[in-house]
Amino acid sequence: MDFTSSPATQGPAGPLRGLRVIEFGQVIAAPFATAILADLGADVIKVERPDGGDDARYMGPPFRNGDALNFHVFNRGKRSVALDLKSAAGRAEAHLLVASADVLVHNLRPGVAEALGFGAQPLCAAHPSLIYCGISAFGGSGPMRASPGYEPLVQAFSGMFCVNGGPHDPPIRGGPAVCDQGAGMWAVSGILSQLQARALTGRGGVVETSLLETALGWLGPKLDSYINEGLAPKKHASGHPDFVPYQRFEASDGPLLICAGNDRLFAKLAVVLNRADWVEDTRFATNRARLAHRHLLIGEIDAIVGSQPRGAWMQRFDAAGIPHAPIHRIEEIAAHPQVEALGIRQSVAHTDYRLVGLPIVFDGERLPLRGEAPPLAPRGTQATWATP
Repeated sequence: MDFTSSPATQGPAGPLRGLRVIEFGQVIAAPFATAILADLGADVIKVERPDGGDDARYMGPPFRNGDALNFHVFNRGKRSVALDLKSAAGRAEAHLLVASADVLVHNLRPGVAEALGFGAQPLCAAHPSLIYCGISAFGGSGPMRASPGYEPLVQAFSGMFCVNGGPHDPPIRGGPAVCDQGAGMWAVSGILSQLQARALTGRGGVVETSLLETALGWLGPKLDSYINEGLAPKKHASGHPDFVPYQRFEASDGPLLICAGNDRLFAKLAVVLNRADWVEDTRFATNRARLAHRHLLIGEIDAIVGSQPRGAWMQRFDAAGIPHAPIHRIEEIAAHPQVEALGIRQSVAHTDYRLVGLPIVFDGERLPLRGEAPPLAPRGTQATWATP
């Protein structure tokens, strides 16, 4: 069995050192989950099709070693093996890998893993200590359990599109892959929980999550409001349904967010804006009153903020302790000294590029990236196993 790994991949490090993870993953959800585990020190072996490997290798122009940047982002620090899971020899080799593993993670469509002989029940019966994690699009049960799904499809299906933007905007997709990456995060949470249970009982178990369940989790407060109060969510662009003022305003030279989310902060804001009279105005004195007169108050604040540049307001808000933030473009936040001070943009050893690292610090230290994504092992067999 021929493995590949980045020449720069470091030895085991981090709190999950000694843990072996097998990944049957494609594109984002499962690869992101195992990238987190790899960053935490686990030995992650990625099983790929011999005829091209993970589709993410080609989702974008070549970045390094012929593979797209997205592949490097979600597969750093792993090893790779090319196996044809439609062949008896490929399946036999994959079963040997599973026998050596603590965790298996996949995002195959429901039913595909079972058809290939890698379903949860037989594997957990054969390997009682194995933690088996399956990530699907719409969940492991229900009439859509076998349906394919991708980030925008699930955002649209879940209702997430219809809570973004302003009142008159069309349905809008959220920018980050919150369902794919969120499902990966929930997978890691479940796996770590099951590892703790295994430490007590000696037995593994099955962890399941999906993109749809992740979307519903993010939408929980809005769904709960509708279920319990019959209130469909309104769209407030950058604003908030329950706090005023808590949104974007346009200074004379650029946008900033002002978050005066309670009456004490609003009183400070009123003074800075030279409208201390608002504190005694029955239309604005309390948050509930401001909610009822939202459009009137927002219009007045907009006119005042628009009269001066952003930097001048930010200095005054800083001095008064009023929460605020400039609305940055990606190129601005990438160069911001706060981001640089966090050290989250990490160099990949023996390469000429950096990636955003794990957003966790242990004992004051951020774990280094263990290496770049692995090349695909050359194999002569042809694989046709299903993509998620």
